[in-house]
Amino acid sequence: MQNNPTAASAGARVWLAVLGLLILCAGAFLAVYGYRLAALGGSKYFVIAGIALAVSGVQIARARASGSWIYGAVFIGTVAWALADVGLDFWPLVSRIMTFAGIAILVAASYPLVRGTARRPAWALAGVLALAFLGGVWGMFQPHAVVAAQGPGPALTPVAAGAGPADWAHYGNTSGGSRFAALDQITRDNVSQLQVAWTYRTGDTPVSPGGGGAEDQLTPLQIGDRVFLCTPHNNVIALDAATGKEIWKTEINAKQKKWMRCRGLAYFDANAPLEQPTVEGATPVPAVKLAAGAACQRRILMNSVTPELIALDADTGAFCADFGKQGRVDLRAGMGKGADKGEYYPTSAPTLAGTTIVVGGRVADNVSTDMPGGVVRGFDVMTGALRWGFDPGNPADPSAPAPGKTYVRSTPNVWAPMSYDPQSNTVFMPVGSAAIDLWGVKHTALDRKYGASMLAVDGTTGREKWVYQTVHDDLWDFDVPMQPTFFDFKKPDGSSAPAMVFGTKAGQLFVLDRRTGQPLTRVEERPVTPGKIPNETYSPTQPFSVGMPSIGADRLQESDMWGATPFDQLLCRIHFKSKRYDGLFTPPGTDPSLNLPGSLGGMNWGGLSIDPTSGYLFVNDMRVGLEVQLIPADPADAGKKSDGNEAAAITRPVALDGTPYAINAKVRFMSPLEIPCQKPPFGTLTAVDLKTQQVAWQVPVGTVKDTGPFGIKMGLPIPIGMPTIGGTMATQGGLVFIAATQDYYLRAYDSGTGREVWKARLPVGSQGTPISYKARSDGRQYVVVSAGGARNSPDRGDYVIAYALPR
Repeated sequence: MQNNPTAASAGARVWLAVLGLLILCAGAFLAVYGYRLAALGGSKYFVIAGIALAVSGVQIARARASGSWIYGAVFIGTVAWALADVGLDFWPLVSRIMTFAGIAILVAASYPLVRGTARRPAWALAGVLALAFLGGVWGMFQPHAVVAAQGPGPALTPVAAGAGPADWAHYGNTSGGSRFAALDQITRDNVSQLQVAWTYRTGDTPVSPGGGGAEDQLTPLQIGDRVFLCTPHNNVIALDAATGKEIWKTEINAKQKKWMRCRGLAYFDANAPLEQPTVEGATPVPAVKLAAGAACQRRILMNSVTPELIALDADTGAFCADFGKQGRVDLRAGMGKGADKGEYYPTSAPTLAGTTIVVGGRVADNVSTDMPGGVVRGFDVMTGALRWGFDPGNPADPSAPAPGKTYVRSTPNVWAPMSYDPQSNTVFMPVGSAAIDLWGVKHTALDRKYGASMLAVDGTTGREKWVYQTVHDDLWDFDVPMQPTFFDFKKPDGSSAPAMVFGTKAGQLFVLDRRTGQPLTRVEERPVTPGKIPNETYSPTQPFSVGMPSIGADRLQESDMWGATPFDQLLCRIHFKSKRYDGLFTPPGTDPSLNLPGSLGGMNWGGLSIDPTSGYLFVNDMRVGLEVQLIPADPADAGKKSDGNEAAAITRPVALDGTPYAINAKVRFMSPLEIPCQKPPFGTLTAVDLKTQQVAWQVPVGTVKDTGPFGIKMGLPIPIGMPTIGGTMATQGGLVFIAATQDYYLRAYDSGTGREVWKARLPVGSQGTPISYKARSDGRQYVVVSAGGARNSPDRGDYVIAYALPR
């Protein structure tokens, strides 16, 4: 019997040469870069696999059977290594196996060309591999829960019979930022029937993508039969809540060098009963007077990026002539230089504290050590007169600076939305950092006290009640970026305490007693690694909120590196191993370092939503690390300032004015394909059971349909989980709505399980937070969201869209 293989045909030899060359090149890449990784102390798998693949490629090109056998051994070894490296985690396995599996199909199908016989077994193996490969592709289009729900979740609690519809009268619906609509006309069972009820175009399309320029980040208000909007250039619009028909429009057309946006509005009704505090010892809320029949009985208040505080008649849109100067208060007063050049302006909604309208403001980060201060001011809601200013550099003096003086400069600022507790007449302020986050040598003792903290002040006097710090000596821009959300915390002894919960850019959730600012869940001070910048102050410990789940802030390992292929995964591993990384609080230095979460978060200004009927808290996050490096400043750059762009897109050294350094890099931790280097998901939606302080479920949110490598839209609904900018909204119908993803959808999730139960395609992406209300005129429940464009997408629009069940 003849056992020798027959010679391959000329065509077969050409194919085998091409296949062999492909495998040889892959092996050479892995061997060369795998050696670099091994030299950095990383995995030796790549260099070993690369050498073996190179040998396999040569042998296959020579039409030798040994080449196929070697490849098979490498593939089996890769599967075994991948399982040992990441277990059964789907997306990391895809990165490690899928490319090699695709090549294995070709090798198996080509084996008869090498041998000249044994076609059926080889083709059967290729078929099995192809089925497994297709199974992997199918899995790429399925959501893979990070934490799967155990059971159906809490039962729904119907809205009480006869309960009238409440207005969405505050930025977070309630003054305590619940973002919860006690409505159940739309439920998890009928949400699939939701359809567009009306669409409104504001006429103000954000003109620039990314971190600079204009962005739509709106949460509307709804009062009675009207919905109130503001646009990126601070135009204000009133719509009919049931039809979307425009009632009035006031064009402000505010412009600023950077960061034109309006996240929300405040509303005050002079005829509504004045709620006085009930907590013993609380300061009374001052009464206000307005003549009968006078204009502006009901008023909309907005802080513009100009910067101004503006009051409009909610009925007509006219400026309230009795407020400031013809409806405007100049917020540059007392701020000093830079306030008129884009270094200070509000971006979040003003906060109504009884009859005081409270305004903070954004101070551009990492520009200069000499910047406007972070004062928070309270103004009379009727006259616009200053009632108090809380100056973090001079907290004992609530009065305005004397003529020719300014509030203390470069202090920690409050750029995020605030919350207000009317029972205690307390404003709760999420505080950021003092000027220059990355270099704190010039930070004062008061800067260090108030930076990255939650601050409670009296709503009438502005006097400090308490302060709780979440990061000591913040060098990471780990601001408290959101308003706190109120709830009643159940203690182990059965009693309850008035509590707040909020998230941080560092991915932590803190639960504090609203009365004292003391943690109600366990917080540990843990040692952290100090840096080496001369004269810098490094806290030896940092607070870790271990009594609540950490969201997206796990300590990275080399095995957490990811890529669409093994090749960019390998480059990400090299990238990771070549950076200094000490975990969550890796201090900046003159060498390249890595922060995850970076200064984008973690969690950001979108805030949290809560379902008080189930006790579930809903958190959306982003997981995009940053690379940071300080380099000695060029003397030629002395006095030069950056433009304050915080979009993490800096690719050239930018001087930090007033320091010895420039930022050499503050760029996203990405692969050469412009995909995050760490494993998916890159953004999630999480439910936390506040009764147990445990994650009830966590799912990826967002797909790559409208984004992809190099910014090219993939058009594929692969639910990998994308970074989110914006917030969630929960309803008593057992739903959580979110539209803050990179793809162009508004989604609804079952609040008990995290299962996506509905989505609607938006004309462009959204950074807005949805609201829900029941219209007085037709009794229908509406879900409304603005869509002006997703972060990092070139597509922009001016849409406000309402959804409802069919009539």
